[in-house]
Amino acid sequence: MFKYSFHWRQAWQALPDMLWGALVTIEIAALAMIIGTIIAVFLALFKRSNNIGLISIANIWIEIARNTPALFQIYMVYFGLGSLGIRIDSYWALLIGITFNNAGYLAETFRGGFKAVPDTQMRAARSLGMGPAQAMWLIVLPQMFRVVYFALTNQMVWSILMTSLGVVVGLTTDLTGVTQELNVRTFRTFEYFFAAAVLYLLIAKMFTLSARLLAARLFRY
Repeated sequence: MFKYSFHWRQAWQALPDMLWGALVTIEIAALAMIIGTIIAVFLALFKRSNNIGLISIANIWIEIARNTPALFQIYMVYFGLGSLGIRIDSYWALLIGITFNNAGYLAETFRGGFKAVPDTQMRAARSLGMGPAQAMWLIVLPQMFRVVYFALTNQMVWSILMTSLGVVVGLTTDLTGVTQELNVRTFRTFEYFFAAAVLYLLIAKMFTLSARLLAARLFRY
């Protein structure tokens, strides 16, 4: 017979701590997305180059990131490097793992975005006197990012959710880590993790809505 008694007051009282954890979650996801995006641009450009070495680097990174679990990647940073004597804090291990994963997925997204930009755009920019780097920065990249904008939004949401994997490497300051600490102290599993799930949902929805509002402003024409 079901006799579980809900104690929502405890979850409500713990809300400030969970909100601080949510801020750490957003911080990790945002940093992983920014750094991952920068790396992904270079990986996508490597794939477009004629240099076998650069193509190989991009292929290896993308294959590992896309075809192994994100949990495995975080484990390798934290436990794998730790076994070699390289100690990395759980916060940085999670950040590196998510960044690695983001870069691999976004590199393929960006490669498709680059293909969507006509080659004539680069030639037109060069004919105006721009150098290759200037033409790429001012002409090609803005158009590419416009093409992949909503894919970037999806990846950011995925990054937010991936931060929950930090609990497996001992991170206790993010939303899932704080929730797990509260659960261990009180054994109110349902209440705390339900509240955490609602916070994750709100964070994801707030970011998605903000991204759509930004798109409406940026892509009016």
